[in-house]
Amino acid sequence: MSPHRPPSNIIIRQTTPEDFNQIIEMGRLIYSDLGTWSMKHLESHQHIFPQGQLVAVDQDTGKLVGSSASLIVLWDDYDLRDSWHDFTDHGMFTNHDTQGHTLYGADVMVHPHQQGRGIGKIIYKARRDLTRRLELRRIRAGARLRNYGKFKDQMSPEDYVLRIICGEIGDPTLSFQIKQGFRVLGVVRDYLHHDEESCGHAAVIEWVNHQAATRKDTYGRDRKFAKPRKRSMKPIDDAEDSDQ
Repeated sequence: MSPHRPPSNIIIRQTTPEDFNQIIEMGRLIYSDLGTWSMKHLESHQHIFPQGQLVAVDQDTGKLVGSSASLIVLWDDYDLRDSWHDFTDHGMFTNHDTQGHTLYGADVMVHPHQQGRGIGKIIYKARRDLTRRLELRRIRAGARLRNYGKFKDQMSPEDYVLRIICGEIGDPTLSFQIKQGFRVLGVVRDYLHHDEESCGHAAVIEWVNHQAATRKDTYGRDRKFAKPRKRSMKPIDDAEDSDQ
């Protein structure tokens, strides 16, 4: 199978309570010491914003191979340097705000045994489609700098992110997200303070829904994090890119 073509047997649908146990187990496999969603978290997400909770399902086996958890926030209520716990109300999503214009990506998971098949690409497309349907202006999230721990004695997290943007080094999370059309707005320290891989650091990333966003929504960005664009670059939904 070409790495550029996601498998045709994978579907995306809204999460149901019957999926909770599989989501929790998948989180245990992926995050290990970081912890995973609890039943209480998932029940809260489902009650507050069911449209924002998605799963990827293998139609051949009926098993979950990925998931996505999101909420809507009013960005003016937050600071760019806030932590994951601030943006998700400690993972409960009780700060979900229907008056907001930003879909906040709290989590994306792909089952460890299914990574490299293009499933992450399908999940991110589903998030973009959801953002368009809800006429939200953008998606924002904190991208864990998963490989930064290997470079912490050589460079700052800001320099690490700049080198990823320029393609000098790769990061399994941020490099993939940049290929999905996200750009970096800044770097936040202590985003997940107990994350040893990233030393707690994350890049704040954004994908803009140009069908709903105004010119004002793109003002004030830090130009040093801008990614040079080739003239021949295809729209993200049509571009061929690799999975995480």
